[in-house]
Amino acid sequence: MNELTNARARDWAGRTAPTIDEFTALAQDAFHRLPEQFQRVVGNVDFRVLEFADDKTLDALGIEDPFDLAGLYHGVSINRRSWFDPLPRNSEIFLYRRPILDEWAERGDVTLGDLIEHVLVHEIGHHMGFSDADIHAIEDAAE
Repeated sequence: MNELTNARARDWAGRTAPTIDEFTALAQDAFHRLPEQFQRVVGNVDFRVLEFADDKTLDALGIEDPFDLAGLYHGVSINRRSWFDPLPRNSEIFLYRRPILDEWAERGDVTLGDLIEHVLVHEIGHHMGFSDADIHAIEDAAE
């Protein structure tokens, strides 16, 4: 196992922020920590880590500050697919490194690995067909 495998125990104090490659490894680790049954249901999704969302994406969502978007799901959610549809491209989940790092630094009450996992699970929720309101209700009920 490489040094990034245990994201939850990672203490980044005194270190530089993780590179995109290191951040991607943390995201992969977060996904692999999810229950195996859940991973199978997710199916074919491409995960992408970028510094920020591009201007076109931000404009389409009406977001002015690129730090306001930590993750994004792009694709046809599982609940809207049909056997009769043409084969769609794989859905994509984008994690935006800089906004996530910024939130992590501001909060101070969560590990970076846990925050990445939270954003990842939120976007997987959209892949499953849940709205933001649905996801927030589930999160509130879990607390």
